[in-house]
Amino acid sequence: MTAPWPLNALFVFAALVQIVSTDQVKGSVPLNSGTFDKVLSRFTAVLVKFDKSYPYGEKQDEFKKVAEASISQPDLIVAEVNIQDYGDKENSDLGDRYGIKSDDYPEYRLFIKGKSEPVKYTGDEGKADKIKQFIVKETGLWLGLPACIKEFDELVKKFFKSESDESRKAVLKEAEKKKEELTDATAKERAAVYVKTMQKVIEVGKEFVNTELNRVEKLSEGKVSDKKKGQLKDRANILTSFQLQMKDEL
Repeated sequence: MTAPWPLNALFVFAALVQIVSTDQVKGSVPLNSGTFDKVLSRFTAVLVKFDKSYPYGEKQDEFKKVAEASISQPDLIVAEVNIQDYGDKENSDLGDRYGIKSDDYPEYRLFIKGKSEPVKYTGDEGKADKIKQFIVKETGLWLGLPACIKEFDELVKKFFKSESDESRKAVLKEAEKKKEELTDATAKERAAVYVKTMQKVIEVGKEFVNTELNRVEKLSEGKVSDKKKGQLKDRANILTSFQLQMKDEL
């Protein structure tokens, strides 16, 4: 007959099961009823995803992209509240507080310091870029995509706010100068994409951004090396940054 496990061993085993079965999301903080208000009070902006206990699938994958992108922004924290619909129904009180229904999972709320009520995200939960665009629009915080450079994203914003070709050319010269000042080879290569895209927009118009992004995305879906695929992904992210700034100017 097998001897029963000691009580402390059972606790250790239960903890290990919890760790293994919980999906660790880089850049995201799990919140519960005891930590929720404490965390919200310490940041300029907090994006909270309310979801079922163990979320998975395409929408969760997109959430991971948002969480990872938030790492570079110190004034923003991305968090997740997993609501249990069985047993002790952990965190269901938080769901009730903000009117979260299980049929609507996942639900996003953006808490901004100084505002009494959170902003509800009503866009597509399956599109990380849409969620990031929502954060940027509501908070004014920079939230760069992987491979994007903050000072160059700021130049892109300035570029599209310029009303004449002459003023855009002045921003282009500023970008060229900043690119030459860079010493890191990878950063310089990425800066070159910003410069080239600005040049093309001046030459052929804003439509170049969408056309080039479609071309790059199709290329990345083809048979290319891992290195080339990485370069194409970087280019696509920078072009997406241009696309977001274009939309903001509409």
